[in-house]
Amino acid sequence: MTEVQTKTRARPAAVILTASAEERIASLMAKAPADAIGVKLSTPRRGCSGLAYSVDYVTEEAKFDEKIETPGGTFYIDGASVLYLIGSTMDWVEDDFTAGFVFNNPNAKGSCGCGESFTV
Repeated sequence: MTEVQTKTRARPAAVILTASAEERIASLMAKAPADAIGVKLSTPRRGCSGLAYSVDYVTEEAKFDEKIETPGGTFYIDGASVLYLIGSTMDWVEDDFTAGFVFNNPNAKGSCGCGESFTV
């Protein structure tokens, strides 16, 4: 009997994190509550267009969440949100007046005027 060897290819992450986003995750994890195991991105239903981006500390790993190891800590993507986020880039941007995560999402078909929410 011959053994068949199967090669598996690593699946690319649903979201690409820029170096600036990874640095911000490291900064968040450095001052995280003691029970936080990482930072999680989700897309709750909210705003004029239907979905919004939400980044929060997470205290336990959910079964279907995608897990991305970064140099500064673990980044999770909510399992129910992955389909809305595939191919997105997440960046951290700071200027004189604002600071926040910015998303380039090829799945977004539109967004509200204030930029708080999007639709797919």
